[in-house]
Amino acid sequence: MAEMSDRQSSLATASVETRLKITEIFTSIQGESELSGWPTVFVRLTGCPLRCRWCDTPYSFHGGQWKSFDEILAEIDASGVRHVCVTGGEPLAQKRCIPFLERLCDASYIVSLETSGAIAVDQVDQRVIKVVDFKAPGSGEAERNLWDILDHLLAHDQIKFVLADRADFDWAIEQVRTRQLDRWTVLFSPVWNELHPRDLADWIVAAAAPVKLQVQLHKYLWGEEKGR
Repeated sequence: MAEMSDRQSSLATASVETRLKITEIFTSIQGESELSGWPTVFVRLTGCPLRCRWCDTPYSFHGGQWKSFDEILAEIDASGVRHVCVTGGEPLAQKRCIPFLERLCDASYIVSLETSGAIAVDQVDQRVIKVVDFKAPGSGEAERNLWDILDHLLAHDQIKFVLADRADFDWAIEQVRTRQLDRWTVLFSPVWNELHPRDLADWIVAAAAPVKLQVQLHKYLWGEEKGR
């Protein structure tokens, strides 16, 4: 009986170690990053330690449903899509995100991770395309940026700044210059319905900045509709 109890305990522990709390899983067009335009399965994990002023997914902060890695992978497989984006919230706030990313890579998916720049990425599988969203002052969370993350970025990784106004733009340009961020693709994205993309485009051109303008393609297609 004791041997059976130990086995059941071991199986229960293994089950807990291979599950994540999920807000939603859906298939759409990738609207951001260098992968913009690709049909993509989005796995949105629940929870985030940040509270950016302009966050467009606050519904992911709480709630969610526990799902095993196998259940999540089955849903992804059923889509027939090869691109997978793990996002949040802040996906790395769940420690089991790390082995899950490895499972995705082992299954030969093209995997991207959207992360806030406030949690270390050194344990993330090197096959994953990391899109690191360092926070500008207008977010209210710029003090959370961990700049030593730069030491763990690879050539295929990307850096994103979401900008609310001209002050955010000037700050981000200074980060690009002083930290030599043009070693990677740098994306400047305007806060939806707050900074007009045309204004941001004009500033980028005038500054001859080594960055790419990024608009949220999915919002131009479907607006604020969840799961799109």
